[in-house]
Amino acid sequence: MSYFVAPYPYRMARRWARMAGYEEPAHDFTLAVDVRDEDDAYVISALVPGLKAEELNIQILEDVVTVEGEFKADENEYLMRELPHGSFRRTLRLPVTLDPEKAQAKITDGVLTLRLPKAESARPTTIKVAVK
Repeated sequence: MSYFVAPYPYRMARRWARMAGYEEPAHDFTLAVDVRDEDDAYVISALVPGLKAEELNIQILEDVVTVEGEFKADENEYLMRELPHGSFRRTLRLPVTLDPEKAQAKITDGVLTLRLPKAESARPTTIKVAVK
């Protein structure tokens, strides 16, 4: 059984454009995330294979979280390219105000995990009813 990969149909045109000095457009993409709501915090997970903590920029302002970074692209030519490359920026607006002082971020096995505690004013309070 033989396996055939169909080359990109405009491969020669891209090569001629590159030789003529034209640049290829940047390939930005949206970072896919999972958001979980816990009692006292939101937990955001995203796949960032090959990136280190210092290559990411994470900002928190009230109820908005922004994650940005860049996957470095090499200069090789590919018949098929599906791995992420280029810069990304993802902004999420969460339903309540966050406490940025207590936020935590870690990368384990290419998975970014953000733990974003809710602000004290956004947490539910329990009031006991006095019985007379």
